[in-house]
Amino acid sequence: MISLNNIGLHFGSRKLFDNINFSIIGKERISLIGVNGSGKTTLLKIICGIQETDEGNINVSKYSSIGYLPQEDVVFSGKTIYQEVLDSIEDINLIESKISSLEYEISLVENKSGDNYFDLITELAEQQEKFLLNDGYKLKSKTEKILTGLGFSIDDFNRPTDEFSGGWQMRIAIAKLLIKNPSVLLLDEPTNHLDLDSLLWFENYLREYQGAILVVSHDRSFLDRISEKTAELSYGKLTIYKGNYSKYIELKNIQNEFLMNQIKNQEKYIKQQERFIERFRYKATKARAVQSRIKQLDKLDKIETEEKEEFINFDFLPAVHSGKVTIEINGLTKSYDGKNNVLQNIDLIMKRGDKFAFVGVNGAGKTTLAKIIAGIEEYNDGIVNYGHNILIKYFAQDQSEELNGEYTVLETMERIAGEITPLYLRNILGCFLFRGDDVFKKVKVLSGGEKSRLALAKILIEPSNFLVLDEPTNHLDISSKNILMNALKNYQGSIIVVSHDREFLDGFVNHIVEFKNKSIKNYIGTCSEFIEKREKLSVEEKSADKITDLDIEIIEDKSEYYSQKEKKKNFRKKLNYHKKLVAEIENNLHFLEKRKNELENVLIKEDFYKDVQKSVSVKKEYENILKEIEDYQIKWEIESKKLIELENIINY
Repeated sequence: MISLNNIGLHFGSRKLFDNINFSIIGKERISLIGVNGSGKTTLLKIICGIQETDEGNINVSKYSSIGYLPQEDVVFSGKTIYQEVLDSIEDINLIESKISSLEYEISLVENKSGDNYFDLITELAEQQEKFLLNDGYKLKSKTEKILTGLGFSIDDFNRPTDEFSGGWQMRIAIAKLLIKNPSVLLLDEPTNHLDLDSLLWFENYLREYQGAILVVSHDRSFLDRISEKTAELSYGKLTIYKGNYSKYIELKNIQNEFLMNQIKNQEKYIKQQERFIERFRYKATKARAVQSRIKQLDKLDKIETEEKEEFINFDFLPAVHSGKVTIEINGLTKSYDGKNNVLQNIDLIMKRGDKFAFVGVNGAGKTTLAKIIAGIEEYNDGIVNYGHNILIKYFAQDQSEELNGEYTVLETMERIAGEITPLYLRNILGCFLFRGDDVFKKVKVLSGGEKSRLALAKILIEPSNFLVLDEPTNHLDISSKNILMNALKNYQGSIIVVSHDREFLDGFVNHIVEFKNKSIKNYIGTCSEFIEKREKLSVEEKSADKITDLDIEIIEDKSEYYSQKEKKKNFRKKLNYHKKLVAEIENNLHFLEKRKNELENVLIKEDFYKDVQKSVSVKKEYENILKEIEDYQIKWEIESKKLIELENIINY
């Protein structure tokens, strides 16, 4: 499908890529990994033709299409969201426009037996078949499905794209990419602007995607669920490993262990030869043997491991000991316009050492409550009480705006470092990807991501016993995230973090606070446990959309006053009810699929458009049937799961 042959690229004296060979075929799922600056984004740009190479070539098969999602700097304006996404499918829109034009021409033809009329009918049938094969009739429902999956409400569909912020603009870009359905998806950090709900939906969508995927991401959980092959960029070379990211780590460790053993054996051999040479260097009878061994050592190719970045695990500076309760919130309400509440009647209590994650869809109030707790945002009603000796440090997504552009990176840290040594500061900065001469750069020349990392490092070396962090991992690579995660795990104070990175949260969080419908719900446990519980509840809620008298009877049946015999009897009633319901859904699906096939046979006939009024009616029926089939498939999945659960209860 796509092959890269002997790709080389230089930036000045630095060789970014050296003889890279790589291919993407079929429905491969590949994660592209490497430290920041290794060239991941550049390689994606080379594949999609944005970046030229100094050496080598790229071959793309004739029928392959490439869709590229950049990491940032995407802006849309002038259209509604819905129209922006639909208009991106240019080839299918062109076919639809041609069909409309032909239908109009056909309606104007007076001689229904002339050659011109039959030529138009034939061309219309051809265009209609193309439209059908490209799922043209499903585009509107597919667009709605993608937009809602990415977190847009139905009310958002007709809003201008200009009204949406950068994160939502990136979601529009993802929607446009998915609706185009290219044969190869190139995704550069696609999860940075997704909340937990849209991230889980996006993962499931990609797992069912019918094309190939090459993705760059620092979200390890995302890579583990999506990829089946890992491509590592390191020192200009690209190495392929079979398996997802976790499997790559396992294989990499085995490889490194093997290399270390080889190096030890080689070093042992070299020392043996050097001892022989030193011992007999001045002995005439051994001169030939000595010279032979010297030559052997000169020709020896030394085994070397890749130079590794040395990271340290840092501990937070000690702060004053706080009281048992960190913060207590009662009846908090927040509104920006005095009418529409963002948060309503919020109750929350944190104890010393609690580590909370705020999760939920964008706009649900996570950042707002974090700012209120940090004392940056005011609230309309309620009570917020802080515990004894609480010392808060807050990291905001726009924290970098407070940095002084005239200081260097190191100077920025030194101004608040107290007695911390410059060497330790440089080690800390190394954790946040400032290495070597990077620490002497002025803040004003740093990129947005670099400024964000510096702002985070600055906050983390200041004494505190209560951290409030809003999306702290957005610009960190996997190694840096692990360092931060371990530091937060060992942090003695309380933490509130807004994040959707599951692996990061699982490393230290013990409470999940879900924001939904202007209120919050507190779950004890890890992020993974929360997702598992919520998915289970979601299936149960969908199954209970319509509560019948029988459902009420079963709910009441959970009372301890009912006998086991009565319970089993009522469960059997419900089991029979759902068996009939599933059978009915399957019958309806069978009928709809049969009718769909009949209509498709009609749509591709050459004389279909002779009767324009009838053709419009058939097309409308076909569109409705596609929607009904999709609805029934969802119902079948929900009811089938419920039926299996009931059968398990009865059998148990």
